[in-house]
Amino acid sequence: MNISKDEFFREVTLRICSSLDIKAALKSCYNYMKEYLPLDFLFLSSIDESMGALRLIACEPESARKEVNEIVPLPKDIWEWQLSLFNPLLADSKNHNPMTVKMASITNNKGKSTLPIPLHIDGKKIGSLALRSLGDGIYNKNHLELVESIIEPFTIALANFLAHQEILSYRDRLIDDNRFLQKELSPQFSDDIIGSLSGLRDVMEQVRSVAPLNNTVLLLGETGAGKEVIANAIHYGSPRGGGPFIKVNCGAIPESLIDSELFGHEKGAFTGASAIKRGRFERSNGGTIFLDEIGELPLQAQVRLLRILQHKELERVGGSKQIPLDIRIIAATHRNLEKMVEEKTFREDLWFRLNVFPINIPPLRSRREDIPALTRYLVNKTSREIGLHTPPAIAIGALDKLTSYPWPGNIRELSNVIEREIIRFKGGVLTFDSITGGHSEPEILHLPEQNQPETMDKNTASYIRRVLKFTNGRINGKKGAAEIMGLKPSTLRSKMEKLGIAREDF
Repeated sequence: MNISKDEFFREVTLRICSSLDIKAALKSCYNYMKEYLPLDFLFLSSIDESMGALRLIACEPESARKEVNEIVPLPKDIWEWQLSLFNPLLADSKNHNPMTVKMASITNNKGKSTLPIPLHIDGKKIGSLALRSLGDGIYNKNHLELVESIIEPFTIALANFLAHQEILSYRDRLIDDNRFLQKELSPQFSDDIIGSLSGLRDVMEQVRSVAPLNNTVLLLGETGAGKEVIANAIHYGSPRGGGPFIKVNCGAIPESLIDSELFGHEKGAFTGASAIKRGRFERSNGGTIFLDEIGELPLQAQVRLLRILQHKELERVGGSKQIPLDIRIIAATHRNLEKMVEEKTFREDLWFRLNVFPINIPPLRSRREDIPALTRYLVNKTSREIGLHTPPAIAIGALDKLTSYPWPGNIRELSNVIEREIIRFKGGVLTFDSITGGHSEPEILHLPEQNQPETMDKNTASYIRRVLKFTNGRINGKKGAAEIMGLKPSTLRSKMEKLGIAREDF
């Protein structure tokens, strides 16, 4: 279908400016552009100079996220080549430019056609728009000339989005640095945790003992058991409760970026490091840092962490200055660190440093007496969050169903079940029929309890496989495995890779 460049420019401009939500605007553009161009996927990315990487801003369709990584660190030669690109180009097997070939490998573009459009402001590249079509040799010069007309509106839209994100980042930093300064700490902090007087009584006694001190604490327990809640109680129950509390999921940060994210970097430490960056440890100075999924920490980062534990100081990436730290470290994991030490995937000296005061958090199936109170709390909380003025009542006998269910996903799974039940709520009462093979999605929740595995990793792997079997290998989106398990898709993929689980098997 033919269209003039002027009309194409006008219609795309109207759509990219149609919404303050960049994802909604890109979706509108995608639906229009594919009428006139071969287009299976549309990607909008920014240049992240602090990491020397491409960062995905939005894509269409949403399923396209499985085609690319959210953050793509680039080798020095590719990074410099990307910054030098000013004009759109055709990228397929006919383009024998070695940089194009290398970039195709990095961005999973082999056997496909891509039309990347660099976006610049005042001569500086800020990102790119990329059209992708399944198949080789799809795009031609006519397509290239047509997309050249829309460079300006997409550049303005991306620049506005990045400026808005920068404002939000400054706001979050201010909140992060000052959020607790006005907070008055109640001495009865542990009473706010459901189960503190019943199923978590022993845990909370340990929390009360260790909270006023400065020593490192290791929280052990299954995924979704509430380790972060206990970390909160330790921090806010300590003299550091008025200081920063920085939370880090060690399994959610790409291995190539984790040193910079945690320990910061000096200007010029690597390609794209145009300014000094404070890492998470520096930001937690005077307070507490919570290292969740500590078992996912790469070995080189374990060495840096050990130095902090031993000497209370860090050295930024690319620097030589020792920066003193006044922090408390709380670590958490669902993995068997002792076995990881035997397998040489976790440092023994770091294990000894972390394991000074371990707290084992029992799974939900081991403290069933807490389920009724947790259910009532989560029903009220979820109702407020989704806009219900009056929380629905719980049917007689429904709590018995919840109490008898094994909850392989622990509190996170219970929360997801309650949210689904409230979303389906049409009046009356909440029955939770779905967990006993009732009227909706029985397979999601009626996962049969197997014989107890030897390790937490085996238990986790078994649970992931059962959910993937139900979703036919689907990870992202509504009713995908990540949503069911209450995880980010990137976190689930990381766990699958560590446990040797391939999505294709399902």
